[in-house]
Amino acid sequence: MTNPQFAHELSPKSACPPPGLDPDPERPATDRSRRTALVVDDEALIRWSVGETLAGLGLDVEQAVDGASAIAAITEAATAFDVVVLDLRLPDVNDLSLLRHIRTLLPATRVVLMTAFGTAEIVAAARGLGVIDVLNKPFALEELGRLLAPAGGAPLA
Repeated sequence: MTNPQFAHELSPKSACPPPGLDPDPERPATDRSRRTALVVDDEALIRWSVGETLAGLGLDVEQAVDGASAIAAITEAATAFDVVVLDLRLPDVNDLSLLRHIRTLLPATRVVLMTAFGTAEIVAAARGLGVIDVLNKPFALEELGRLLAPAGGAPLA
């Protein structure tokens, strides 16, 4: 169910990407010294464990506890996040509207959706919005690592 208040709060200010967003997903790692990730989940233990996994891949990790703080982190970041790991159900949104808004703001970012409610319809819609995968909770952190590690297992940084 879409929360109309949330959808209104997250409506994009314009159709243009934020300043500094590189629309090229194949940009070389030398563009900046570190790659960044945003983990969005209302459960602290999940944020921490996913964050540690991403840090182990060489990413600098920021965390958000809900949709509003995720959008704030994205719009206030100096550069676009390279990876977003997003929970489907958050305190202020429980549908794909946040994913849709993130894809508008960060079209070149690799997004992984986590959910304990991964119906075939949700998975298909999320893939249609460009996620690289949908991980059904609970999942092994190694699975997330395999999704995001480049060929050969080298760090992303």
